[in-house]
Amino acid sequence: MTTAFLQPLVDGLTIGVVYVLLAAGLSVIFGVMHVINFAHGELFALGAYFALAMIAPFGGMAFFAALFVAPLLVGIVGVAIERYTVRPLYGRNPLYHILLTFGLVLVINDLIYLVWGPGSVSLPLPAALTGSIAVLGVNASVYNTFIIVFGGAMAFAVWASLEYTKYGLIIRAGSQDRQMVRNLGIDIDRYYSLVFGMGAALAAVAGIILGGYQMVSPSMGMSVIIPAFVIVVLGGLGSFKGAVVGGLFVGIVQTLLRTYAPIFEGTVIFLLMIGVLLVRPRGLFGVETEEESGELLTGTDGGLLDNRTRKRLGIAMIALLALVPLGVGTLYSPYAVTLVVEIIIWGLFALSLDFVMGYTGLVSLGHALFYGLGAYAVAIALLHVSQSAFVAIALAIVISAAIAWFVGFLSIRVGGVYFAMITLAFAELFYNMLSRLEITGGSEGLFGVSTYYGVAGVGIDLNDIGVFVGPVALTGQSLFYYIALGALVASFLLTRRMLDSPFGSVLKSIRENEQRATFVGYETNVYKRRAFVISGALAGLAGGLFTLNSGYATPSFAYWLHSGEVIVMVILGGMGTLYGPIIGAGVFFGLEEILTDFTARWRLVLGTIFVLFVIFLPRGLVSLPAEFAPYVTGGSGPGPDRTPEESGVRGDD
Repeated sequence: MTTAFLQPLVDGLTIGVVYVLLAAGLSVIFGVMHVINFAHGELFALGAYFALAMIAPFGGMAFFAALFVAPLLVGIVGVAIERYTVRPLYGRNPLYHILLTFGLVLVINDLIYLVWGPGSVSLPLPAALTGSIAVLGVNASVYNTFIIVFGGAMAFAVWASLEYTKYGLIIRAGSQDRQMVRNLGIDIDRYYSLVFGMGAALAAVAGIILGGYQMVSPSMGMSVIIPAFVIVVLGGLGSFKGAVVGGLFVGIVQTLLRTYAPIFEGTVIFLLMIGVLLVRPRGLFGVETEEESGELLTGTDGGLLDNRTRKRLGIAMIALLALVPLGVGTLYSPYAVTLVVEIIIWGLFALSLDFVMGYTGLVSLGHALFYGLGAYAVAIALLHVSQSAFVAIALAIVISAAIAWFVGFLSIRVGGVYFAMITLAFAELFYNMLSRLEITGGSEGLFGVSTYYGVAGVGIDLNDIGVFVGPVALTGQSLFYYIALGALVASFLLTRRMLDSPFGSVLKSIRENEQRATFVGYETNVYKRRAFVISGALAGLAGGLFTLNSGYATPSFAYWLHSGEVIVMVILGGMGTLYGPIIGAGVFFGLEEILTDFTARWRLVLGTIFVLFVIFLPRGLVSLPAEFAPYVTGGSGPGPDRTPEESGVRGDD
């Protein structure tokens, strides 16, 4: 019995040491620079692939050289990332670092696919690290032992350098009070590149040693970044000690659960993460630090277009969209309708996120939770409750709103990056549950969902009914197109009406200065929770519409990457405008459609565009008229770092 327990314990310790190296770099970067680096997992993967490129021509004998050179190369990449992408964002809200590094995830991941291709490969090991040894009746491989010893030595060396060197002293001082360090005449900004490079190198070391233990694949970075965030949250953002304790703990717990209770493997650590964030947001060993301020920049209106012109353009766009199904078979194929339906649904999803992010400043990294919830609510309702699609959609909205209230009730008590992390944890918890529950179809999802329209259990196949517009009969996909378009327009008008009400005025005051709104007497958490519920309900509506149209629902709907993609749409279009994110969804899918004709690696181009937007045009496409106004009228535009108040315009007009 003891031996049976020790074996998974050793395996867990092996994975735990890899997590320590990965999380240590992530935690040190946050502690010093207050940067949440979502691209850390891709740097982890990049280290493994750099090592593979070095080892492949020479075999395992080059492993030790690669273990030194590859992290150095990734460290240089990290320095370049900090200097040319992260540095321009200093002084802005730290949440922009999350948005930026998510764009870098798309770029680096697609670069890996482009250079090394898909599929998994093994990392050759030297003969000295093969075989196994028996210790206390446990068969441990030599390579497992190497990982534990080498990884432990690396972690100790990093700790010692932070504790006993001048470089480490400046880093620790800067993490506690960077202004004090500047007052002493030390240019702490010069150390940021080194810190980011060191964190990237540690991630690369972790990627290399794990690549020798498992397999090297392009998805390995995305598979470890979420556990890495769990670790730094448990141990404490910015705490090296927390990274060590959290890494070992998560590695051992994951392995033991995989061995003895696999059904709980993907849920326990996220429940722990949520619990720690609620009780002690700074983690077990994190220190209380003042979170950097800086607003989230909303889209700017005005400029070359006045309010009346913009309203006319909006009406003209709706009218143009209404004509799309009428051109099928003459001007274009039915695929055009399918594409625009997808844009409409994701435009609704982006609008839902903008309602809470653009008007209260709450960045939800787990909004795909409500999209997936709406999709599964419709699928399960149609399969087991009622054949009426209207009943299914109503259930999707109600259930999504109820879960959003619960998540908001727990999450909104924390703010900033901690709110982003706790919503991510809830979404990942839901994603793992979808993959394991029988009612959701497990990892395969639910397929063959019939799309019926009716009430009181009377189902009508959408293909059996028609609406005549002049000489054109609208059935099937064309009729659903108008239902989706109507849902989007109604949602836009509803949220616009809310924002024009006293409730919306409070939301805008929270966005501009939450502390002032609190002093006036508003319970800001209550208003933010209400906005979160509305946002979750609209996201559930979007997910439900997608399932009605496609006839299936899979766990991938709730995957964290979808939460990131919808944030991309919001920022591309223009946050805090409601219509900007809809434009962003159109640009996102339009670029995807155009780029896929030339390359399968379209996310590389899209990620690059997003990174450039975050740095140079954070107010989104809707602000372009205001940006061009100075060149046309000779006036002054808002510029990327000016607030709407400074510009004399409002993002919500």
